Amino acid sequence: MSRISRLPSSLLRAAACTGAAALALTACGSGSGSGSTSTGSGEVKVGLITKTDTNPFFVKMKEGAEKTAKAEGVKLMTAAGKFDGDNAGQVTAIENMVASGVKGILITPSDSKAIVPALEKARAKGVLVIALDTPTEPQSAVDALFATDNVKAGELIGEYAKAAMKGKAAKIAALDLAPGVSVGVQRHSGFLKGFGATDKDVACAQDTGGDQSKGQTAMENCLQKEPGINVVYTINEPAALGAYTALKAKGREKDVLIVSVDGGCTGTQAVKDGKIAATSQQYPLKMAAEGVKAVVTYAKDGKKASGYTDTGVTLITDKAQDGVTSKDTAYGLENCWG
Repeated sequence: MSRISRLPSSLLRAAACTGAAALALTACGSGSGSGSTSTGSGEVKVGLITKTDTNPFFVKMKEGAEKTAKAEGVKLMTAAGKFDGDNAGQVTAIENMVASGVKGILITPSDSKAIVPALEKARAKGVLVIALDTPTEPQSAVDALFATDNVKAGELIGEYAKAAMKGKAAKIAALDLAPGVSVGVQRHSGFLKGFGATDKDVACAQDTGGDQSKGQTAMENCLQKEPGINVVYTINEPAALGAYTALKAKGREKDVLIVSVDGGCTGTQAVKDGKIAATSQQYPLKMAAEGVKAVVTYAKDGKKASGYTDTGVTLITDKAQDGVTSKDTAYGLENCWG
């Protein structure tokens, strides 16, 4: 998950509000409480907690929440972990948001299991809790989940990779996320299912944390272990671009197939440029927008969102394969993370 060197001032302001303790949450709001969505105690407040505030995926998610909060006339409060996996930072943010009177919390949990007690406490106080992108374990720890079907996202790139190999024997490298993170497990297992393989068929597996530099190191390690690798599954596009850099350094970038998940604008451009063969595009802006609307509905009439809402996934490639449904990068760039 690539880092960006410069953000718009509005996003920098939001990022500045998301320290480990998330101490100034009310200063991070966008929009103001008004109209029929207000309660007797004043404006309706909606909380958004992401894994980090630097990953472009979560920047886009925040953008969707901000736009919808402004349109709905509610106050958006934002916070994030210092890094992907910062459960303590997210717990602190939940506690601060509950104390400040939010009606609902939208969260992409860094640790699907460890975050559960904090979420249960929030729900016990009447706060609607919706997971975005990453399910909790158990999923019932939240009221609702708005997310990509990550197993399907993995299956799509697995099916694509299998078709693109055209019967050639595959030596697979899996550049994963981190142990115990549900989204990583789901994408990995989906890829193997789509490819018709098992973990026994993976020549090398390395964790990357979704980070580009770690993806490069992981690919270098895999090439040392198994120089003949010709298929690379990656948890996301930053990891994929790290893998591409390592392969290019060895002169292997043209004969190794890289597939990924996210469909961000940078990643989709990498597909167009031939660095990544195909990616499963997901839609974080939609996740957040629908989440804010759900909290507004709860504030108005007490109706809680429940269950799982699939926010969609599309395979993006410029090298379509027979029997595998996909769209080209023109579509991908027009819809990246929309």
